[in-house]
Amino acid sequence: MTRIRRGYIARRRRTKIRLFASSFRGAHSRLTRTIIQQNIRALLSAHRDRDGQKRDFRRLWITRMNAVIRENKASYSYSRLIKNLHKKQLLLNRKILAQIAILNRNCLYMICNDIIK
Repeated sequence: MTRIRRGYIARRRRTKIRLFASSFRGAHSRLTRTIIQQNIRALLSAHRDRDGQKRDFRRLWITRMNAVIRENKASYSYSRLIKNLHKKQLLLNRKILAQIAILNRNCLYMICNDIIK
């Protein structure tokens, strides 16, 4: 029986999968079945960790703001700042407030003083 040449579609699909897994170590970058398993695992981890990254950054912003606010006044804190911001209906998110706290502390102090008065 003569040898039949297969099509190129399966090979194209496997090379496409291998491009994603080229940075993996050992069999995870060479064997098709383990490459597929590792791709699934990597994508699941990336999806899960994006939410964790958002939590971590929010925590960092809050910590930065709280540190700068407490330097100015011992009795004033982050939670009071946020409460007063909502009372005055000033819509500044935590990321922007943290950047102001790092780059221009005087501006944040001015915001705090205006809110208190």
